[in-house]
Amino acid sequence: MLKKWREYVRFLREAVTGEEKEFTSGSINRAIFLLSIPMVLEMLMEGVFAVVDIFFVSRLGKEATATVGLTEGVMAQIMALSMGLSMAATAMVARRIGEKNREGAAIAAVQVIYLGIAVSIIMGVVFYFTAEDILRIMGGSPELIRVGSGYTRLLLSGSSTMFFIFLLNAIFRGAGDAAIAMRTLILANGCNIVLCPLFIFGLGPFPELGVTGAAVATTTGRGIGVLYQLWYLFNGRSLITIKKHHLKPAFGIMLRLMRVASTGVLQHFIPTTSWVLVIRIIAIFGDAAVAGYSIGIRIFVFTILPAWGMSQAASTLVGQNLGAGQPDRAETSVWRTAFYNMMFLTTVSIVFFIFAPQLVSFFTHEAEVTYHAIQCLRIVGLGCAFYAFGMVISQSFSGAGDTVTPSLINLVAFWGIQIPLSYLLAKPAGLGPEGVFWGIAISESLLAVFAILIFRRGKWKNVKI
Repeated sequence: MLKKWREYVRFLREAVTGEEKEFTSGSINRAIFLLSIPMVLEMLMEGVFAVVDIFFVSRLGKEATATVGLTEGVMAQIMALSMGLSMAATAMVARRIGEKNREGAAIAAVQVIYLGIAVSIIMGVVFYFTAEDILRIMGGSPELIRVGSGYTRLLLSGSSTMFFIFLLNAIFRGAGDAAIAMRTLILANGCNIVLCPLFIFGLGPFPELGVTGAAVATTTGRGIGVLYQLWYLFNGRSLITIKKHHLKPAFGIMLRLMRVASTGVLQHFIPTTSWVLVIRIIAIFGDAAVAGYSIGIRIFVFTILPAWGMSQAASTLVGQNLGAGQPDRAETSVWRTAFYNMMFLTTVSIVFFIFAPQLVSFFTHEAEVTYHAIQCLRIVGLGCAFYAFGMVISQSFSGAGDTVTPSLINLVAFWGIQIPLSYLLAKPAGLGPEGVFWGIAISESLLAVFAILIFRRGKWKNVKI
């Protein structure tokens, strides 16, 4: 027993430190878990940003809490952009690593950074001047706009920090350096956790900024994380090391990245746009409904983030094994990862159904807000077993460089099913916010079914990147 325990500890240490970075040979189960453990921890750390913010902001009242929810809808669009380019980065870097071409991987990483800088400048300028208009369009009340416009302006105009955390972590994941991505978010989150209460409530010498303080803390924490990532890329300790001769712009590679990223952005833009419209439908029923949804969905997203970590592991395994000319090993990796994911998320679904009131009580005690948050957790959680397969297979398409297929699946599932179904159940059917929750659960489950049927056809194995 002691010997086995030592083996488990050694295995976990190997996963967290990222000692192994090449996953095209050996045990598939071992590869899945060596990649998944740091990626799961990375996703959990990203989720901590959202949970910490809502935990402290919920103490300021429903307007402040709803502000976070409405702003999150726009942040989701930024995330779609960052995820699209991140998927292209992971796919290209993983393919080069699978081909044993580290120089090519480093050059690709530099082009990703250049594209990220250009996009970040544009976003910062646009969002600085449109914060109040965004909250107004999203259905925020005059009081909400008065309380929350500072938060929205700072978080959105400073969103380049989130953008670069995603981009640079995608480079590390593609190289198999998932442990660096994990450590980045541990550092960024540690700063956010410390700074959030200081800036929100004005503790000690810090100014009392209210909900705006959450944006200050989050942006600062992520900025520190980005500096750490850049230090790792340039100091020679990563599998990918950027040197002076890599800094020359390579417009051919940029165009290939943009081609893959364009449909990758669309793949994520479709569900995030759906997210915005979902919040807009819920806003019809008042600030309490939006606040309840904001709390419920953040608990949900935080809890299922380990599943996204496993999905990212599948993406890296597909990219590296296709680069090594092993499509069958890539496919086996996907099915096994999806099975482990299903086991985890089924457990999560049971926990949500039984313990939703206890989970929500950490964030609010307002009766109406609590009711909507509990309903969100229980109803949306019913589809967890389906979500497990949908997540893994969608990321696997992307890891192969096929971002068109998941984009089309998302188009049908979100725009064709989720939005109209959510509205019909909420308004004409008279279910209110609960109708929206049912629309989310049904559409996400159907997405998984579509993804499985298309994945089995195997065309993704022949994508060139």
